[in-house]
Amino acid sequence: MRVEYKIAGLCAGLLMGLDTLAETLPQRWVSAGGAASEWVVALGGKARLVGVDSTSQHPPSLTRLPSIGYQRQLSAEGVLTLAPDMLLGTEDMGPPPVLNQLQNAGVRIEQLSATSDLAALQNNLQRLGELLGEPQRAQVAFSDYRRRLDSLQRQIHLARDGSAPPGVLLLFGQGGSNPLVAGRGTVADWMLRQAGASNLAQHEGYKILSSEALAALDADWLVLTDRQLRGVEVQQALQAQNPALAAGRALREGRLLTLDPTLLTGGLGPRLPDILEEWSRVFYPGLQPLTAEAHQ
Repeated sequence: MRVEYKIAGLCAGLLMGLDTLAETLPQRWVSAGGAASEWVVALGGKARLVGVDSTSQHPPSLTRLPSIGYQRQLSAEGVLTLAPDMLLGTEDMGPPPVLNQLQNAGVRIEQLSATSDLAALQNNLQRLGELLGEPQRAQVAFSDYRRRLDSLQRQIHLARDGSAPPGVLLLFGQGGSNPLVAGRGTVADWMLRQAGASNLAQHEGYKILSSEALAALDADWLVLTDRQLRGVEVQQALQAQNPALAAGRALREGRLLTLDPTLLTGGLGPRLPDILEEWSRVFYPGLQPLTAEAHQ
């Protein structure tokens, strides 16, 4: 009997320890940043989200949650009305005084990295796995992500066969205004390189270039994204603001791609491998189908 009591006591202690651990994990989350929110859902944490920012639109079910506005322009009142245990985002969210106010009010602040590289993504997923109590699931997600990118790079290398990569520009607009051109150190730049393209913009970050400067670069392809416009409206607005581009190869030959702007917020998100595979097939029509290993 004494042995049975000891075993029962050990089991009860273990269960109490697990309950204590579960209580330390935040249960009511507000997420600011498209990629961060998408990873929460991908790792099985959607039920913990009680609010999201305006860049968190995928999966579409997130749009039914209360909105806290844009990630860089949060208000303490908007967040606190949702009574969250934690505000999740990246170093892009703010402003800092609002984050300080939330922290003083007892809201836990977790900031992931918005850096566009796999090391940052691995750290982000590891942290999310810890916060969700799903470390193994997070590790598997990262391994699959890296495997898909490695497989794509091998296929691009074979398809390129020593030829120069296509020169591409990614233009980010807002309701037809002069577009920002994505340069080095941006998620857009990382995406172009991963898809086997050469980003013709050499500046850092996002910058407005003159119509003449854009035309002089004479990109093989243009990737267009806009916060307000969609589809053909983006192309029409671009041509209206930059008539010199009409003589360039990209517009003249219809070499245009469009991109959901929420893919560029919050670092590397879970949808990017699919987009990169689509782009690489456009840039390299002879690209061989990816093998099954990429999705195992």
